[in-house]
Amino acid sequence: MAVIRAFKAIRPRKDLAFKVAALPYDVMNSDEAREEAKGNEYSFLHIDKAEIDLDKNIGIYDEKVYKKAKENLENMISKDILIEDKKPCLYIYRLTMNGKSQTGIVGCTSIDDYINNNIKKHEHTRHDKEIDRINHVDYCNANTGPIFMTYRNNDEINNIVNEWTKKEAVYDFTAKDGVLHKVWIIDNEDTILKICNIFKEIDSLYIADGHHRAASAVKVGIKRRKEAGNYSGDEEFNFFLSVVFPDSDLNIIDYNRIVKDLNGLTPKEYIDKISGKFKAEVYNGVKQYKPCKKHTYGMYLDGMWYKLTAKEGTYDLNDVVSSLDVSILQDNLLSPILGIKDPRQDSRIDFVGGIRGLDELEQKVDSKEYRLAFSMYPVTLDELMKIADSGKVMPPKSTWFEPKLRSGLFIHKLK
Repeated sequence: MAVIRAFKAIRPRKDLAFKVAALPYDVMNSDEAREEAKGNEYSFLHIDKAEIDLDKNIGIYDEKVYKKAKENLENMISKDILIEDKKPCLYIYRLTMNGKSQTGIVGCTSIDDYINNNIKKHEHTRHDKEIDRINHVDYCNANTGPIFMTYRNNDEINNIVNEWTKKEAVYDFTAKDGVLHKVWIIDNEDTILKICNIFKEIDSLYIADGHHRAASAVKVGIKRRKEAGNYSGDEEFNFFLSVVFPDSDLNIIDYNRIVKDLNGLTPKEYIDKISGKFKAEVYNGVKQYKPCKKHTYGMYLDGMWYKLTAKEGTYDLNDVVSSLDVSILQDNLLSPILGIKDPRQDSRIDFVGGIRGLDELEQKVDSKEYRLAFSMYPVTLDELMKIADSGKVMPPKSTWFEPKLRSGLFIHKLK
């Protein structure tokens, strides 16, 4: 059973939605956020990354940052830039990129579903990142960024969405990256009840993106329960902001790797070592090698692209985690040959979302900032769900979803 609950969203005035809406806080650093928000006083980055309004010498985890986020949020509400709906609603959020749309229901999900694993995860989280968002949610008294979730396709929900989206959208704008964003408000109580009841028959929701936001929202909810002493379970802090999409709508793209050095090896020694686990061929096709099937990789080294193919014995097809391409690369090359034991912590490796293209990999290596790069074949949504169902987790940086949900279009107050 999955709980979806209507809520009174705090959201932008219709004429300001395109100016308020911002990319998630965790896809850019502080300098990039400052540049992104330059000249736009309405940008939600002033709330999600409030350090952009403070001296650069102030650390991003300083208490002043969270106080500034709260101040900026309250300021936008007081100026009617953000306005709270008068009654609880559900919302429909559609994003269209390159002609492909994904359409989800915006509502609140239950912290108990998260705790009881009715909301399934596929990633570990980092404590420092959790603490950051815990503080942000707690100071702002609100979930400011939605958790991106998915569920197995349901025709009943599709039919409701298809009918409702024939109405005029309350928001309809194209962001500067070319993604079209449309929002509809479901304010009919019978329709809301019907949707909520349908979700009660769905076994599980799956976090696609936003594990740190979800974990932090849940921990704030637990904290508020302890502070309250007695609570009914109906309080807003028992729920957190989510957008749930049918799995048939979603698209995972490649999440590529760049590495700073060859771990003391010469290029020849390195190629010789990897050849025990991978068939390495100089790629003589087009300029770059983008894998087109599982267990193959592109590798860029010294101005040349190689096609790598994992050899038999490097993975177990019966193990959904170890047979992932990201696991095969980590277990047979990055760790034993390049010495990168923990890719979450090792500063010698970085990750590049496939949305940036393979030119980005070449540029990083050709600049001498990095020594080599790997282009990956994307994880499938079916693999993600199987891993989450099994209670296992994927290796770090396995999935990259596009398009990115915008923050600022919906805010959920905790009380």
